[in-house]
Amino acid sequence: MEATTLQQGLLTTMGKAKSERVAVDNAADIAVIVTYFLVVLAVGLWGKYSTNRRTIGGFFLARRSMFWWPIGASLFASNIGSGHFVGLAGTGAAAGIAIGGFEWNALVMVVVLGWLFVPIYIKAGVVTMPEYLKKRFGGKRIQIYLSVLSLLLYIFTKISADIFSGAIFIKLAMGLDIYVAIKILLVIMALYTITGGLAAVIYTDNLQTVIMLMASIILTVFAFMEVGGYDQFVEKYMKAVPTLTAATVNISEKCYTPRPDAFSLFRDPLSGDLPWPGLIFGLSILALWYWCTDQVIVQRCLSAKNMSHAKAGCVLCGYMKLLPMFLMVMPGMISRILYTDQVACIDPDVCLEVCETTVGCSNIAYPLMVVKLMPNGLRGLMLSAMLASLMSSLTSIFNSASTLFTMDIYTKIRTRAKERELMIVGSVFIMALIGLSILWVPVVQEAQSGQLFDYIQSITSYLGPPIAAVFFLAIFCKRVNETGAFWGLVLGLLIGLSRMITEFAFGTGSCVHPSNCPAIICKVHYLYFAMILFAISIVIVLGASFLTKPIDDVHLYRLCWSLRNRTEERIDLDAEEDVAKKEEMVYEDQTLPERELSCGRKALNWFCGLDQGGPWLSPAEEEALRQKMADTTEDPFWKRVVNINAILLLAVAIFCHGFFA
Repeated sequence: MEATTLQQGLLTTMGKAKSERVAVDNAADIAVIVTYFLVVLAVGLWGKYSTNRRTIGGFFLARRSMFWWPIGASLFASNIGSGHFVGLAGTGAAAGIAIGGFEWNALVMVVVLGWLFVPIYIKAGVVTMPEYLKKRFGGKRIQIYLSVLSLLLYIFTKISADIFSGAIFIKLAMGLDIYVAIKILLVIMALYTITGGLAAVIYTDNLQTVIMLMASIILTVFAFMEVGGYDQFVEKYMKAVPTLTAATVNISEKCYTPRPDAFSLFRDPLSGDLPWPGLIFGLSILALWYWCTDQVIVQRCLSAKNMSHAKAGCVLCGYMKLLPMFLMVMPGMISRILYTDQVACIDPDVCLEVCETTVGCSNIAYPLMVVKLMPNGLRGLMLSAMLASLMSSLTSIFNSASTLFTMDIYTKIRTRAKERELMIVGSVFIMALIGLSILWVPVVQEAQSGQLFDYIQSITSYLGPPIAAVFFLAIFCKRVNETGAFWGLVLGLLIGLSRMITEFAFGTGSCVHPSNCPAIICKVHYLYFAMILFAISIVIVLGASFLTKPIDDVHLYRLCWSLRNRTEERIDLDAEEDVAKKEEMVYEDQTLPERELSCGRKALNWFCGLDQGGPWLSPAEEEALRQKMADTTEDPFWKRVVNINAILLLAVAIFCHGFFA
């Protein structure tokens, strides 16, 4: 009877707290938020004039004019979305610091990106990652296949997860209906992504990086002051146990008490929630896919002014990736200390009242602390930071997804499409992508015991390893051919989908209500599954390649590592097709006489970047731009500087892993 009364009391308290939760309606918070949007708008408009958007190179690669510091900040901002604030803090609240290892792995992978992968991409002169595979292997099926799969990954993991996490924060902080708030934000994001191209996205990313870091540092200071410092934080976290009710007294103790290894980065290889072999090797496979082959990330490096700027941008991003452990994971753990019954709720009825899901409420750890802990004005700044992280991540994805669809799929349907048409189609496609992602949001809410970051990584583990295997072999094994790559991608995808579909069919379950999924399928940790799938994909690619005819070196100059420095002219595998396509192209904007446009048409063209002042590039200028986009030369002095910084970054990565191991 007492336990039942306690449960009712908890529900009453939660309901009261919910009813008292009001929108951010004070003058200080509103002023900060309005100022934020005005500054972002101004920076986005300035970005419109920083590059020539009338060409594909200008719109999608900012004409390779970016310096190292905006590249590094944009890499960080594109990676750190609201899904990181919500997901890292939530998993930290539920399981401790090990999830921070996902961020620190990037310290190594950005060096791999800048020193091994980007030079090949630049020498290849490509705009998209599927375009690289087309040059490397020839044919159309791999390029189209990878484009479609990348778009699906964007929907399943990046866009839907960021929309969901942003919605959690908006609902707690502003009291708006989730889908109304989402629509408003997405319209704003789509507008400046469509109108500005990559340059506008990169410049706004820099502004938003500053806002994110400043606001999250302030919140972290408040959080540690509230809990009494680091020593008190460690002690109190291990005692942060939610109140038991009638529905929870018979639940296993491990479901509601902090993990004994909560402050260990490396955990048991069999019983650990993030086993250390998976954290080192399995995570490196996922990071190889994300940091070295993903369009969103690589596109920023391809916009660098030169190779040294690309490398320096990667190093800057690496140093910034040290911060999420202290600015997101640990504050999430502090939130569990301060609001234990809500963040660490175990009773499904209580959880449903708190966060509208029965599998757990750890995802509200960070937003709840912002709403309850931050004073007026600073709360508005933190809301702006969350909006910044949501917008910077999604706008980067929208721009890159638009590039993939436009350059790798639509051009196969409309072979004679002109640049004006391609940019219009890319803008329209963004809106369709938004709609599909919103439909997937309910699935995200229930997956992986309500831990958003685990959901993102598990989906990546099922779909990403075959892509990582193909890119790795494409660059470092010239014997690999199109047949091997295609079948490695297809069979690897089928294996990954079988695991993903089975898991979603049975449900991922929770500690209280485990899933009935067969142990041989779902009990294999997703990081171990990534290792297995990567190995299988490697075997398939190599086996099929060695059983079929190799590609002649003349087609591989500057496309793989062993031939990266060859200066002979490369004969692309589809060279004849490309020449025929160019001969068919009719550039109406350059050949037809100009006609007077209405004021409305002129305004629309300016808005979409389709009619900007200045002449179109001549054939000689286009050739000069093409050579610039494929140039990897470096000044010897700056080459040494970035190399030294890369070594220091790797040393820092080793120290951090060892210190928290």
